[in-house]
Amino acid sequence: MSSASVPGTQGNTTEQPVVPRDVRLLHLIFATQSIQNYQEHVPLQLMDFAHRYTASVLKDALTYADHAKGVSGGPGSGNTVNTDDIRLAIAARTNYQFKPTPPKELLLELAHERNSKSLPPVIPKWGLHLPPEKYCLTARDWDSFEQEEEDLMKKRRK
Repeated sequence: MSSASVPGTQGNTTEQPVVPRDVRLLHLIFATQSIQNYQEHVPLQLMDFAHRYTASVLKDALTYADHAKGVSGGPGSGNTVNTDDIRLAIAARTNYQFKPTPPKELLLELAHERNSKSLPPVIPKWGLHLPPEKYCLTARDWDSFEQEEEDLMKKRRK
């Protein structure tokens, strides 16, 4: 298709790619939040997350609506979802999907409790300072057949 056949593009020879409305909206949101550096796939990932989250919330809301109508309206009364069903689905999903941050006071209390115990003194010695042997992964994690047999013999003698 030539540029002369499209109305309003007679002088334009450069064609810009068509960007979906939602992607343009996300670019505007990024610009208003002063986010200039992001990878190209970030808007698509956000759109995918929003689509999956919305679809699952609506599916849950439909389940809640069917359950409520089964109690009050009877079967076959239609698949209508009202705002209460959607609010219930969002609240139920929020309780287990998104973890709220703990209050600052709780974090300060835990930090104070943890920091009240002093660290053990550093023993002056040459070489690497490793924690006690039980906390290190320096021990061998395999046994030879001879050593296993010796251990079994020792256990039998006891």
